[in-house]
Order: sequence, then structure tokens, then C-alpha cells
Amino acid sequence: MRLILAIFLPWLQFFTIGRPIAGIVCLILQITLVGWIPAAIWSVYALSQYKTDQKIKNSLGGE
Repeated sequence: MRLILAIFLPWLQFFTIGRPIAGIVCLILQITLVGWIPAAIWSVYALSQYKTDQKIKNSLGGE
């Protein structure tokens, strides 16, 4: 579900992973039509980093 959100509403996805400042910057970038594609790519990349961080955290015994 977050992947769909990252593609269609990239700025909102940043808020779901706890990065509100990046979400605001992404929203400003997304306002321009030219910035939509870089914003979506950045959002998908941030989501993959978030998932990797969560896997590492879980494997080390964190919550």
C-alpha cells in the first residue's frame, strides 16, 4: 500500500514513515509537474530505505 502511495502521492508517504520535513520538501517539488517524477522516485527510494532499516532493527532484536 505504501508503494502505491509513494508513486501517486509521494509527499504523503514521507509522513507515514516519520519524515515530515522531507514530506514538505517533496510536496513543494511535486507542485511542479516537472518535479513529480523526481518526487516519486525519491519517495520510492526512501520507502525502500525505511523497509531496510526496519528489517535491520528487527534482526537486532529492537522493536
